[in-house]
Amino acid sequence: MSSASPPAPGRLVSLDTYRGFVMFLMMAEVLRFAKIAAASPGNAWLAFLGWHQSHVEWTGCSLHDLIQPSFSFIVGVALPFSIAGRLARGASRRDLAWHAFGRALLLVALGVFLRSVNKPQTNFTFEDTLSQIGLGYGFLFLLGFRSVREQWIAFASLLLLFWAAFALFPLPPADFDYAQVKVPADWLADHGLRGFAAHWQKNSNLSWAFDTWFLNLWPRPEPFVCNAGGYATLSFVPTLATMILGLITGETLRGGTSPREKVRWMLLVGGIALASGWLLGAIGLCPVVKRIWTPAWTLFSGGWCLLGLAAFYEIIDRRGHRAWTFPLVVIGMNSIAAYCMDHLWLNFIRSSLKTHFGDRPFLLFGPTYESLLLGAGTLAVLWLILYAMHRQKLFLKI
Repeated sequence: MSSASPPAPGRLVSLDTYRGFVMFLMMAEVLRFAKIAAASPGNAWLAFLGWHQSHVEWTGCSLHDLIQPSFSFIVGVALPFSIAGRLARGASRRDLAWHAFGRALLLVALGVFLRSVNKPQTNFTFEDTLSQIGLGYGFLFLLGFRSVREQWIAFASLLLLFWAAFALFPLPPADFDYAQVKVPADWLADHGLRGFAAHWQKNSNLSWAFDTWFLNLWPRPEPFVCNAGGYATLSFVPTLATMILGLITGETLRGGTSPREKVRWMLLVGGIALASGWLLGAIGLCPVVKRIWTPAWTLFSGGWCLLGLAAFYEIIDRRGHRAWTFPLVVIGMNSIAAYCMDHLWLNFIRSSLKTHFGDRPFLLFGPTYESLLLGAGTLAVLWLILYAMHRQKLFLKI
């Protein structure tokens, strides 16, 4: 925990607001719209909210799926500002390097720690958002001192090489037992990939094969066979590409072009990335799969990230409409604290609310909406804690 100042005059309020919005979407999962929608068949509005607060099974994208790439993208956007600020305060490149690689290690460790909560021993798995960012952060930092052209080359190379590695990895044999890797036959029938796209099939792809070796190098109560959700360690490679796209965006925002030109650049590049990712999936060359972060997903989600940041930048920093941003800035300026509280304190807050207020306030609209009211109360408590930290200028930083 460290003390820090409120946003400086030159700080991008749009970036803090966008970060806060992304973290709010993550924290708002406590509202449990999917559960309410399941208990209210026929309600199209609740079904819409529930679907967008859930991850898609494999291919495609919901709003909830965009949380992790947005957070990763923002890390990249913020890096040029961070480097410039530290250099201006007299830090050397060596100091910056020690800080960056130390931060990377801490992010990986914190991700492992959060995945180990309520486990009998340390759960050495590296698909958590923080671990994924940490695994690539050192490389991102080094790229922060290279030209934008070299950053684009690194971005394209990572995606091309990652695509080729999956494409060249052999398809599973016809008698491959998907049940052993927690992929039921009915799931395959509804969501499985066929033809060339099957190189990115759940729990029979390159990343899955890597983890059956890599994760078994670490102590664990039983051998690793698969991740039930299909998530994988190697996703940090295309996640790094997402951060590089953010890095390039950050360099553009720091550049000397007009705010209008910056918005146009984000809209153009975002539109191209979004369309390219969709097209790769549509023609079967590379499916759009968030859980293993396919190159098509990197482009598709990166496009949405750029369009989202463009909207926030246009409204807040270019047009100056900032009055409404404060609740989100409170979250965005303490994103690591918000992330940890969301993972560690939710159940405690929920149970405490019921202990002290009983069931009655949360049953005001009937049992169906109990989780909504209880979740709203939990979300309010989390925000008030972050607000208190904001007032005291206490920001959790790594």
